[in-house]
Parts: sequence; structure tokens; C-alpha cells
Amino acid sequence: MPPPPAAALALSVLLLLLMVRTPLPTGARPSSGPDYLRRGWLRLLAEGEGCAPCRPEECAAPRGCLAGWVRDACGCCWECANLEGQLCDLDPSAHFYGHCGEQLECRLDTGGDLSRGEVPEPLCACRSQSPLCGSDGHTYAQICRLQEAARARPAANLTVAHPGPCESGPQIVSHPYDTWNVTGQDVIFGCEVFAYPMASIEWRKDGLDIQLPGDDPHISVQFRGGPQRFEVTGWLQIQAVRPSDEGTYRCLARNALGQVEAPASLTVLTPDQLNSTGIPQLRSLNLVPEEETESQEIDDYY
Repeated sequence: MPPPPAAALALSVLLLLLMVRTPLPTGARPSSGPDYLRRGWLRLLAEGEGCAPCRPEECAAPRGCLAGWVRDACGCCWECANLEGQLCDLDPSAHFYGHCGEQLECRLDTGGDLSRGEVPEPLCACRSQSPLCGSDGHTYAQICRLQEAARARPAANLTVAHPGPCESGPQIVSHPYDTWNVTGQDVIFGCEVFAYPMASIEWRKDGLDIQLPGDDPHISVQFRGGPQRFEVTGWLQIQAVRPSDEGTYRCLARNALGQVEAPASLTVLTPDQLNSTGIPQLRSLNLVPEEETESQEIDDYY
């Protein structure tokens, strides 16, 4: 019988070396331990084929398992379960990517652009998408997030306080930024606020208590829910800015539990002032700042 090809011979030697350098425990396949994110063929190669007699006392204790524990392929040792968003085995009898943890299930991810030939992947997904309040006063999007936080900080004794979000005063998660522009151009200030109950957003200028836009036709405000749950986003738009628009604008958010505000300043330059400052020409029509964030269309905000 002719000798095996060189490539096959080299592979055989490599596999032999791996078996010698990484011996399997007597009880079963090795637990993945803290390196539980490694899945797939490398894992199967290290585990080898078949299951030895189960000896639980020889199993390594898995650590850092944020999604809980599952039995290994041999049903003997415990290993870390897969987290939300990780690849998983749709077939419960398979053990290639691994199995999902507590409160998770393996589903085909159909959120991609399948029209372009993308193949849906099996991913771990939380069974519940209902928000809840943790004993630390923080709102978690669903039970799986709370469980991850509880396992990451066991000393905190984190538990579910009650279903639904925690009641809280407004928190500004994205504040308006200082900006400048040239007379005749448009400016937009944005402000994202989280609160439960939902907060209202108002805009003020300088130290005045007059709510904008008032009766000024070249100033307008808009609001929209999101981008995250229990958030609201507000915009203040100034069209064709003029020197009198210069000043400090305040995003003021309030609900029944309190209020908070965040200021941002607007500097208005005339074309002559722009030329005299020596500021480099702006990248859009030579009028929009290089680090422009607010002067974009509102629909592009997300």
C-alpha cells in the first residue's frame, strides 16, 4: 500500500503532538473553564472523540460564567453556557458551538440582509424582552442582562426589585455640544434624555425662563421617542443664524421625580470675522465646522 501523502502525514504528526501535550482528564472531556468563548472545530479537536468514564471529582470548575452553567458533551462536567448573541447549537443533541445559558434559547438570526445572500446564524437570544428594575436601582432591558450583571458582581447580591423599569428622575445621556457657525447657516442642538416616567424636554436661552421657540419664526423644536426605550430626544433648530442668536442654550428635562439641564453655547461669525480669524475653510460649502455634529439633518441623527 503506498505511503500517505506528505500533507496527511504532517497532519497525523500534528494531531499526535496535540494529544500528547494536551492529555484529556480521565473523567470526561475537559471543561472549557474561563476560556469558554472558544467554540467550534478547535474545541472539538482538543476534546477528541468519544467520552471516557465520568469521574466528576476530576472535572475542572468553570469560572466567570455570566450566562450560567451547562453540562459538557459527555454530560459529566459543568462548563460555561453561551451568552446572548453568541453562536449556539440549534440541535440540543449537538455540541459544536455550545448551548445557551439560563433564560436563553438558540434561534436563527434573521435580522441580517438575507436578500444579499447572507446566511442566518444560530444565536443565543433572551426569552424575555421585558424591562425590569434591579435591586441596585438600575433598569435592565431584560432578565438576561440582569443575570449577567449579578454574576459579574456576586458580592452585590443583585436581584429583581420589580417588573418594569425603575422610577427615576431624568438623566441626560447625550447632551448638546458647543458649536459655531456663520451667519445665514442653520444650527441644530440635540439632547437625549432617559427617565421613567418619560421626561419632557424644553429649551431655554441664556438665563431666561422663556420657553423656545416662543414667537420666533426662525427657531423650531422637535421631539421623538428613542433611540432607546424610555428615552426621548429633542432638537432645537435655528435657521439662518444671525449675531443676535449667539448665546447659551439649555436643554431642560423634567418629570415628576425631578429635573436636569445641560447647556451648550452658540458662537455666530460673520464672513468677515471668519476670514480674519484664519480658521481653515470648512468642509461643507466652506461653512460647516470640521467636527460638525449638530448641523446635520434631523433624520440623520440616528
